[in-house]
Amino acid sequence: MADWLVEEGVGEHRALLVGQGTVLAAKVAWPGRAMPGLVCDARLAHRAAGAVRGTVVLPHGEEALVDHLPREASEGATIRVAITRAAIAEQGRLKRAQARPTSEACRPAPSLADSLGARVVRRFESGLWDGVFDLAWTGLCPFAGGLLTITPTPAMTLIDIDGNLAPAALAMAAVPALATALRWLDLGGAIGIDFPGLPDKAARRAVDAALDDALAGWPHESTAMNGFGFVQLVARLSQPSLLHLCALDRPGAAARALLRQVEGLEPGGGPLLLAAHPMVLGALRGDWLEELQRRTGRTVRQQADPALALDGGFAQGLAA
Repeated sequence: MADWLVEEGVGEHRALLVGQGTVLAAKVAWPGRAMPGLVCDARLAHRAAGAVRGTVVLPHGEEALVDHLPREASEGATIRVAITRAAIAEQGRLKRAQARPTSEACRPAPSLADSLGARVVRRFESGLWDGVFDLAWTGLCPFAGGLLTITPTPAMTLIDIDGNLAPAALAMAAVPALATALRWLDLGGAIGIDFPGLPDKAARRAVDAALDDALAGWPHESTAMNGFGFVQLVARLSQPSLLHLCALDRPGAAARALLRQVEGLEPGGGPLLLAAHPMVLGALRGDWLEELQRRTGRTVRQQADPALALDGGFAQGLAA
């Protein structure tokens, strides 16, 4: 029996699907953004004459693209919209959130815990989240005989398979690692997998069948492997994956990880010292620090250290 568990940390909510002590899947949400399920009144900021698409400004100032606009909606009008996809950052650009007009009652987006029917816990068991974050942070997933390198690009998420096994054996050995990585990172959209080239059709069909079995229950569509070893998957994309968040906002991802580390310390006592790279400290929002002080019962001090890696920040309690 597997259960979804959620940590509601400062600036970041994390979810793990855990069965018999093993992480089967993961999800993450960064509160404060427009998320699927949000229904609110927004101002129509731009609409070209006769177009069914436009741009709305949401109550908290975020812009979203809206489709299927009614003919009578004009610029400056207030219309009710439902968010269908969160904003997704890519290298060099930001894909705004997507919305559609609706007559539904206004409501906030469901929390990560509510959307999953999950149980909220104070802390995951030690080490469970570490592997997920390390995979997202590095984009590297080693397996026996090889390595997956997972890279987000504007066109798709690319997964390269490399190793020292024979091509057919390497391709088959990579399948379990691929299935794990896709679920841990909660990847969606277009995903390209570069297997070793397999001239033999029977070998390609065997890999296709193994991949289908490994991804059973994970909603997606896929192409058959071509002669160059390339397979494309397409999965529903409603919000950015942890891989994309780490790749495109590394200081922000590291800052959130540092805050969660701090929350693991015993409450009360002397001040807390946060030592981190200046970019990480610069990503800490004032309201996050206020919430951290409320949760821990300690004042917070910061120490910038340019010699630390972005993910090398640490916290320690000081004497009162």
